[in-house]
Amino acid sequence: MEKKQKEFSLWYFVVAFLILIAIENFLLSSHLENLSYSDFKVLLKAGKVEDLTLREKVISGKLKKEGLEGLLPKEKVEELQRLGKGEYHFVTVRVDDQSLIQELEAAKVRFAGQVESTWFGSLMSWVLPAVIFFALWIFFMKRMGAASGIMEIGKSKAKVYMEKQTGVSFDDVAGVDEARAELMEVVEFLKNPQRYRRLGGKIPKGVLLVGAPGTGKTLMAKAVAGEAGVPFFSISGSEFVEMFVGVGAARVRDLFAQAEGKAPCIIFIDELDALGKVRGFNPVGGHDEREQTLNQLLVEMDGFDTNKGVIIMAATNRPEILDPALLRPGRFDRHVALDRPDLKGREKILLVHSKAVKLSPKVDLSVIAARTPGFVGADLANLVNEAALLAARKGKDDVEMADFDEAIDRIIAGLEKKTRVMNPKEKETVAFHEAGHAIIAESRPHADRVSKISIIPRGVAALGYTQQLPTEDRYLLKRTELLDRLDVLLGGRVAEEIVFGDVSTGGQNDLQRATDSARHMVTQYGMSERLGLATFEEPRTSPFLNIPMPQGQREYSERTAQAIDEEIQKLLKESHTRVKETLISKRSILESLAKLLLEKEVIDRTTLDHLLETQRNAVVITKKGV
Repeated sequence: MEKKQKEFSLWYFVVAFLILIAIENFLLSSHLENLSYSDFKVLLKAGKVEDLTLREKVISGKLKKEGLEGLLPKEKVEELQRLGKGEYHFVTVRVDDQSLIQELEAAKVRFAGQVESTWFGSLMSWVLPAVIFFALWIFFMKRMGAASGIMEIGKSKAKVYMEKQTGVSFDDVAGVDEARAELMEVVEFLKNPQRYRRLGGKIPKGVLLVGAPGTGKTLMAKAVAGEAGVPFFSISGSEFVEMFVGVGAARVRDLFAQAEGKAPCIIFIDELDALGKVRGFNPVGGHDEREQTLNQLLVEMDGFDTNKGVIIMAATNRPEILDPALLRPGRFDRHVALDRPDLKGREKILLVHSKAVKLSPKVDLSVIAARTPGFVGADLANLVNEAALLAARKGKDDVEMADFDEAIDRIIAGLEKKTRVMNPKEKETVAFHEAGHAIIAESRPHADRVSKISIIPRGVAALGYTQQLPTEDRYLLKRTELLDRLDVLLGGRVAEEIVFGDVSTGGQNDLQRATDSARHMVTQYGMSERLGLATFEEPRTSPFLNIPMPQGQREYSERTAQAIDEEIQKLLKESHTRVKETLISKRSILESLAKLLLEKEVIDRTTLDHLLETQRNAVVITKKGV
């Protein structure tokens, strides 16, 4: 159907072009000559010309029929007869011939002059093509679906989803039980508003969903609309702002007018931070387009009545940059936080996303949930999809646990680089580096247990990795736990020092993370005895995005800054000493694990337990022998 429409448009263009040519040739241009000036002079001298009309550029008239054959070629005579329809009419271009009038008078030819009016032809020669091309442009814009671009530029771009079109209910949302319970009140109000009105209660005008990317904010809003069975207006905050001044404000007014016409309904504004940033001083003067749009949104939220059944919902992952006027009571009164799901929440989310996937009976979703700390709903949906694709690629009948393991490695560490060739020395360095991480993790009581060790390159720069599996979700960390994690980060670098007497660049990321951890302990957590119970830096990241916040002016002296640096170095040196002592005492285990890594490239938890148990038994036998 689309192809036919394109062909129609092309044919219309061709026809219009031909019409323009015809207008130019037959209507707007002068008559074409059918007789040369030299032939005209010959016929004039022979007395065959009569009834001339002299114009500025052409001469036209009639010829006598008799005796032309001897003066003109036969073909020219036939052409004059055909064009004249019984009379021999001719047209010739007038040249600068000063003796023409005398010759006409001598031949006693009747002639007359004619003044040409050229303004209409000149006007039409450019007006008519312009009108035609403008009509073609409008036609093509309509065919491309952009007819409303100019005429309806202030109209809202919100997409309206009716009850059946959302296709989402609370059954499709898992892992956010608290947020679900909070939003059930909105659903109940839309379904049964009299229950709240009879006691004089008012439903909140606006509900702001905040959370990290992928936690299900948009999905939750659609689920509210699906449960309530009301129209759902969905629009992004960036769609309000255009290059034309005043367009955003007009779209806000139009959106609220549409919503009141379809009440009860839900207006959902995604990525509210694109529209609702804090208003500030504009050095150019006045308000920019975004601020005008925000002002109109604030006015509309004050002006409409919630008793009509219009609920505004919005989502953002940067609530800290929103204008305070948006967050005050009477606008977005209720804030619902969608946090990263815990262990049970991840298991429920995996259960929802795996309904349409054929799983092997041996797949344990609780184990997969335990291996994915920090994953949000979107990450888990991607994990299930990746596992299904891997299983299909291998021609399996169902998705197995091994497919999920490989999918987790692929998402966390990156794509496996099987074709990357490493020289033996580099491979040995990576093996001892990862073995150092693993042994320190197994030697510290508060560190997470190792689940897998690999020296296969993955992603952009990872030459190997040691994967640790937390036994439970943690929200608070003690100083001893942070120190054990600091030791694990330095384990790879110290192992290189002990075995090779030199260090490589492979520990750059470990050192960065260790330095950041030590700095946070000193400046944010008050874990330095020398500096006491004080903090010296604000948290550098926003609540839901791992991006640096603008650094303000330092509020401590140079002496304190020097003390902070010394305390960070002290923590790192003490950790280095502890790790070195541990690895020296377990040198045999370090070498055995590195050798096994060089042979197998990947070691799982079972193999690691077997190796550690073998080494313990060997140590016990040696002691008994002594």
